[in-house]
Amino acid sequence: MNELASVYLITDRKAVLTGAFLGALKAALSGGIRLLQLREKDLPAMELLRLAREVRGLASEYNAKLLINDRADIAALSGADGVHLTSKSYAASRARELLGPGKLIGVSTHSLEEAREAEARGADFVTFGPVFHTPSKAEYGKPLGTGVLKEAAAALSIPVYALGGIQKGNLGEAVKTGARIAVISAIMGSPDTELAARELIDKALACRQTE
Repeated sequence: MNELASVYLITDRKAVLTGAFLGALKAALSGGIRLLQLREKDLPAMELLRLAREVRGLASEYNAKLLINDRADIAALSGADGVHLTSKSYAASRARELLGPGKLIGVSTHSLEEAREAEARGADFVTFGPVFHTPSKAEYGKPLGTGVLKEAAAALSIPVYALGGIQKGNLGEAVKTGARIAVISAIMGSPDTELAARELIDKALACRQTE
């Protein structure tokens, strides 16, 4: 799965500053996002399914891959490319049984041990964090930092996406560990999601080339 995108966008419709959620998402896709997680946990199942189908249509226009947060049933019904599991959810191997071969399975991890376990259980990639300080991940304790991130990127044979407090200013520190990056507010909370996506992708590529 090393062909996966260098930047992974995780949605938060409540973070959108201007315009409609789907418009902001379309702009981010136009800015180059090719790996996307629909993470709208508060929505009722039918509303989430409706939104997932709309986002699936948008993602298809840009040949982007869409994962649904922790709902293999919604992923299957919406035609999404896979599911992203929490660290407390069922194993990736179970998700693959539910979705069938060829679907992407991502797993959220918060320690090197969890990351290794996710890979052993069949994950295609993991998010790892929080790497930097972020209020949205306060429940997971102090930031892990780039040292542990580097260990995880070296220890796993699947892609590791740094998550938590990633911004344009510190992106290079994460990329230089060998990890890719996952963001929420750095794009969803920007007044121009297309520009924010393009700048993050360009900087991630530039940092990777100078490793």
